[in-house]
Amino acid sequence: MWKLISVELYKIYKRPRTYIAFGAIAALIVVIQLGLKIDGDAYAGFLMKDINDTLSVEGKILNGYLICYILLQLLLVHVPLLVALIAADMISGEANLGTLRLIFTTPYSRTQWVMAKFIAASTYTILLLIWLAFLALFVSIWIFGTDDLFLMKSNYVVLITEGDVMWRYVGAFVFAAFALMTVTSLGFLMSSLANNSIGPIVGTMSAIVFLTILSTLNIPLFSLIKPYLFTTHMNNWKEFFDLQVNADNEAIKGSILNIAKIKNSLIVLTLHIILFVGASVLIVKKKDILS
Repeated sequence: MWKLISVELYKIYKRPRTYIAFGAIAALIVVIQLGLKIDGDAYAGFLMKDINDTLSVEGKILNGYLICYILLQLLLVHVPLLVALIAADMISGEANLGTLRLIFTTPYSRTQWVMAKFIAASTYTILLLIWLAFLALFVSIWIFGTDDLFLMKSNYVVLITEGDVMWRYVGAFVFAAFALMTVTSLGFLMSSLANNSIGPIVGTMSAIVFLTILSTLNIPLFSLIKPYLFTTHMNNWKEFFDLQVNADNEAIKGSILNIAKIKNSLIVLTLHIILFVGASVLIVKKKDILS
């Protein structure tokens, strides 16, 4: 099996389009970091303007931890579209080139080939997320330093002490890995249905945009299906940055306000991965290779 995965990884990393996502993420992060480095005081002032009269926060508000949170809010919405460039091409690209029949004549079964392709696509996705984590978190810490993490929520503020932050980012990135692998499996399913690359890529991106809109609309008609849409759960990495409070309304260090929500989201995302990949295997096993 490892031999098949190695072959598929080689195919991924010899394509020029593979590096588009890495370059796009690096460019966006560098631009945002540069802008905040030059004009960060103005941004911090804007962030604090509504609470300066009622709350005084000591320390450096604009630090590497806050920069990473801002970057994740901006980028994790768009990274799925970059993941689709590779995942949605894994099977349909072979069909388009006429090599799908060739690989299915090898001693390996179709199921083995499909799983090898999915594992290779997932490896690419994880590496892309690691690249994002390196630039967004560690480079931001190097540029801006560290301090307590101060976050503005809709109707309250959260202050997480410096020593209580890093493990939350580890959890957030692990959660993001599940979310992005769900997108990978969706693109993979789209790829198994087509014989060209453009259709599955556009189809995956369109599905993500459409389902995201449904997930954000507060319309009673959609409230019944929203809990079952994977897009509803993709941004719940933010739950790692909400704390429980005690009877005196003091934050409890090391706590997570709604850990049940995180667990539920992980279950939903995992079930979607299994469903999409399982459907892909069944489709390819029954697929007539005509080219």
